[in-house]
Amino acid sequence: MSRTPSDLSITPRDRRFGRGDATPRWWLGNDAVATAFYNALSVTFPKGEGFFVDSVRRFRDGTPPRLAGEIAAFTKQEVMHTREHVAFNRRVVDAGYDVSRLEAKVDERLAFIRSRPAIASLAATMALEHFTAILAHELLADPRHLADADTAAAEMWRWHAIEEIEHKGVAYDTWMHATRDWPRFKRWRVKSKVMLLVTKNFLVDRTRGVLDLLAQDGLTGPRVWARMAWFAFGKPGMMRKILGAWVDFFKPGFHPWTHDDRALIAKSDSDYGAAVMAAA
Repeated sequence: MSRTPSDLSITPRDRRFGRGDATPRWWLGNDAVATAFYNALSVTFPKGEGFFVDSVRRFRDGTPPRLAGEIAAFTKQEVMHTREHVAFNRRVVDAGYDVSRLEAKVDERLAFIRSRPAIASLAATMALEHFTAILAHELLADPRHLADADTAAAEMWRWHAIEEIEHKGVAYDTWMHATRDWPRFKRWRVKSKVMLLVTKNFLVDRTRGVLDLLAQDGLTGPRVWARMAWFAFGKPGMMRKILGAWVDFFKPGFHPWTHDDRALIAKSDSDYGAAVMAAA
């Protein structure tokens, strides 16, 4: 049985950000490392989220009506995320960065997983959706992550984070439905192995991507590596702060909605509405 809250509403918010505006090269606090961290992540989203949608929709037939409706809403949200990250990534390129090597690595990873049975793609999606949801939680929970960011870029990242939290149970519930005839230990063993693999790939690929973008700014060497590690694991420490939520994934009885963080959605939606009204 799904542990997704019965009163949850997955609401696609059709918003556009930064159209017609140039994004500063170092758009996050004039900090090359912070900017590269988010730019490298954004490059993965257009093709990655298309993969998520395909992986989940492949198993929608026969799902309970409620889950089928959530898959439809999840799809709409992910399509709009793709659109906005395509636009954001175009501004990254316009700022002078070459992201072709980062995109090639995404293509390589997706080609590998697509060569496996469809259930493997769903398992990878389920694990990565948890990963993105806990990143989204931390992004909204601690305003320091986007402090001094370009306004349009910050609004886009917060909007994306809201919806990642909102649909965080969809891929997991689809996985549970698709593997409903599996023994519990097999299901736990497979999902745990997949999470360990996607985490390793995430850390390795995003590190290489950040270093690639920093090198294009002429920033290389041990001091730059130390700055990057401090940003990720020290202050503001996004990767350090999600560790506990990441570990929760391996606990018996885990479900993404074990931790109900919809209050972050309500607060962020309210803050966005207030900001729009003030600007008007």
